[in-house]
Amino acid sequence: MVSFGASKKFSKGDESLWEQVDEGIQRQIMSYDDKIMLVKVKFEKGGVGALHDHYHSQVTYVAGGKFEVTIAGETQTLTGGDTFYIPPHAKHGVVCLEGGVLVDVFSPIREDFMK
Repeated sequence: MVSFGASKKFSKGDESLWEQVDEGIQRQIMSYDDKIMLVKVKFEKGGVGALHDHYHSQVTYVAGGKFEVTIAGETQTLTGGDTFYIPPHAKHGVVCLEGGVLVDVFSPIREDFMK
């Protein structure tokens, strides 16, 4: 039984709304059920995803741009085609060095995104 409902089987990017998350950062929730969620996050140069943590597992694909990514005190610069994994409860954040898009996958769903 899916407690949060499920999104459509197919989601088209040009039909999904972008939500302003912070200055220079927008989020587009694409597909989900109660176990997994895919979210696109668009960053302008200089956008900062502040250090934070959550109990979800997260895998992120860098679809484009250049990002300084910090996970549990370790920082690396990643560009289009790279990925990173964030274990539950690890402090993490990003700084956008060149505008781009991150594709986040969370398990379980980020209930806090479902306003």
